[in-house]
Amino acid sequence: QVQLVESGGGFVRAGGSLRLACIASVRTSETDTTAWFRQAPGKEREFVAATTWSVVDTVYSDSVKGRFLMSRDYGMNAVHLQKNNLKPEDTAVYYCAAAPFTRARRQANEYVVWGRGTQVTVSS
Repeated sequence: QVQLVESGGGFVRAGGSLRLACIASVRTSETDTTAWFRQAPGKEREFVAATTWSVVDTVYSDSVKGRFLMSRDYGMNAVHLQKNNLKPEDTAVYYCAAAPFTRARRQANEYVVWGRGTQVTVSS
């Protein structure tokens, strides 16, 4: 089964930027759609962004739209999440997830492969 590994988390001040990466161990149909979710302490896991293999269908949550940009690196079998103008409320563990979808989806329970997450902390 494909494995996903996230990286790029860290500590940043409000207004700063971070770039997360999610690398898949192999290219399979399970990675046709890849998404980012996040979970803050005491809160439910929240959808952030998702993109299909062709990146034609890319969607964002309203809370990050215009600040975050998701892209795909075919050579590295990876997706990236460029996060700009970070806010303290963006503090969370960010998870990468994948599934054999042809359209980008927002529901966490539909994704079949998950990474272990990377912590992002934004100070005010």
